[in-house]
Amino acid sequence: MTSMMARATCMAAGAALGLATLAGTALAAGEVNVYSARQEVLIRPLFDAFTKSTGIKVNVVSGGEDALIERLKSEGINSPADVMLTVDAGRLIRTQENGSLQPVKSPTLEQNVPAAYRDPQGYWYGLSVRARPIMYSTARVKPSELSTYADLAHPKWKGRICVRTSSHIYNQSLLASMVAHQGVEKTEAWAKAFAGNLARKPQGGDRDQIKAVASGECDIAIANTYYLAGMIGSGTEEEKKLASQVAVFWPDQSGHGTHVNISGAGVTAGAKNKENAIKLLEYLTSDEAQMIYAAKVYEYPIRSSIPVGKPLSDWAEFKADTLNLASFAKHNPDAVKITDRVGWR
Repeated sequence: MTSMMARATCMAAGAALGLATLAGTALAAGEVNVYSARQEVLIRPLFDAFTKSTGIKVNVVSGGEDALIERLKSEGINSPADVMLTVDAGRLIRTQENGSLQPVKSPTLEQNVPAAYRDPQGYWYGLSVRARPIMYSTARVKPSELSTYADLAHPKWKGRICVRTSSHIYNQSLLASMVAHQGVEKTEAWAKAFAGNLARKPQGGDRDQIKAVASGECDIAIANTYYLAGMIGSGTEEEKKLASQVAVFWPDQSGHGTHVNISGAGVTAGAKNKENAIKLLEYLTSDEAQMIYAAKVYEYPIRSSIPVGKPLSDWAEFKADTLNLASFAKHNPDAVKITDRVGWR
């Protein structure tokens, strides 16, 4: 957790000037101010489309999610932010619990966002689905060898798995979902065996795990699909070549389903442009915006009825775990303790 907090602190300092600028922005009608933990290059096409559709200007401050959450908390109702946008359900719930979000009721949001991907009281809403399946080398692993997350603890995978650090929220949420399904004891036993099967000390991001599979440093990895999709759509031929050597396997299709998370947003407690904030969330859950998420950000729409293009359409439909995402925050402390005890760094 220490490295994550250090990263968040650095990003907070880097975002300070932007935050100060946003604080001085005129809070006039026709604007909405967003604190975003997403890279602006990814989310900007959606905001531009919203502005084109509504005429409402979107002012964005990007930064580390922990830094922005703490900033929003310290600013309280005086915060210039109208919307908090982040990339994990656990972070949204944390923002809710510290009093930085307000519940909003919108028939459009309730219709657009499935119940599994939103807070029952309307504090936050999912905007896209982020799947975290198994990635495997097409040269060294047969799909028939793969089955479930649980199977990754089997001795046959000794020295063959790559994964990023356990301090990252993606892996914490995966473990938290396991705790929700099977309890602490079984999850800890799995995590201990899984950590013992790693090919190397956890390092880098999901894209680095995919590259390690392609290069032969390991045979399989756990990673979010949009990283592989980004490599496939990369302007760099080397990344495309590496991506072509890796395929997606959807684990637990006969059980709970593949682990998924969301990117999502909520209206801040002190929103000065509340109506525009709700309009932005409504737009981001619309069919038009959902297709942009799939085409530009490579994340899955929150509704299965939304068509997706390549490469998402190449990876077959899959059964997603329908576990209530609030479980991620509830069981996160257990997940962190488990990784510490088993030595998954």
